[in-house]
Amino acid sequence: MSRIGRMPIAIPAGVTVDIAENNNVTIKGPKGELNRVLPAEMKIELEEGHIVVTRPNDLKRNKALHGLTRALLNNMVIGVTDGFVKKLEINGVGYKCQMQGEKLVLSLGYSHPVEYVAPAGVKIEAPDQNHINVSGISKEAVGQVAAEIRSFRAPEPYKGKGIKYVDEYIRRKVGKTGK
Repeated sequence: MSRIGRMPIAIPAGVTVDIAENNNVTIKGPKGELNRVLPAEMKIELEEGHIVVTRPNDLKRNKALHGLTRALLNNMVIGVTDGFVKKLEINGVGYKCQMQGEKLVLSLGYSHPVEYVAPAGVKIEAPDQNHINVSGISKEAVGQVAAEIRSFRAPEPYKGKGIKYVDEYIRRKVGKTGK
């Protein structure tokens, strides 16, 4: 049995969970509202302030969906209560970022500045020229936006220049040696 799937999800105070037909789950909390259609095979129930996910049988597909469904629900509950944040760091001479209204403008060594507008539900902040904070209530959307920003100039292994996650380790390579 899935160890993750078996664990009940505690519903904090101020959070309401609504389970409609076909596992259409809506979770509302202090930070906002998330809605998601989860796999129909899984049985999602509310029991005494907890969400419990059960599976109908032990088919391989149902075992995989069991833990996935529970993890998605847990991330929704965490998102509407606390939210998610990804922090990025810009390394390199002349590389910098700044906010112009809702637009993130990046100078990354190209002949033009790279402009990025965040989708709805995701907030981008640039506390200084070398750091970017991506925050929101959907873990999926925050991770996707952070990955898109990182892809504008992924860190290279020789000097470590580029955009990287704050907690990311860049494995460095030794450059060419002269004779």
